[in-house]
Amino acid sequence: MSRNAKINTLLLLIVAALAVLPLALGLGDHKEEPFTGADAEAETAITELRPDYEPWFSPLYEPPSGEIESALFALQAALGAGVLAYYFGVRRGRRQGAARAEAAGAAGAEGQGVKTAAAGGDVGASTADPGSGTDSGAAESRAGSSVDGQDA
Repeated sequence: MSRNAKINTLLLLIVAALAVLPLALGLGDHKEEPFTGADAEAETAITELRPDYEPWFSPLYEPPSGEIESALFALQAALGAGVLAYYFGVRRGRRQGAARAEAAGAAGAEGQGVKTAAAGGDVGASTADPGSGTDSGAAESRAGSSVDGQDA
């Protein structure tokens, strides 16, 4: 097992312990609602300390039940996770695309093979200058043409 796999397994076990231990040890048994959110806890503390306190604002939308409120919160969390996953996927794809373009540019710079244009299928030799590290056919290869005369 690699070092990263060991660290990931350890972190997963810690998260599972944080979720299960409060339930297993009965840490919320003395309360009416044992695992309420921080908002409810803050509201309770404020009303105990200052019973005459008036909130400055009221919610824009008050869900009819706790279940609907929980469902909306879960939906919000799922949407946030989706946005983050999309961002990291795009970022990884760009990195992989840049690595592929760099590899194709390096292969083209060495003057290996013949490239065909994707649109017309014309065959032309690579016009790379071995000393410069550039390839005039690099745009063709990234646009869908093949390397070494083989279709992609």
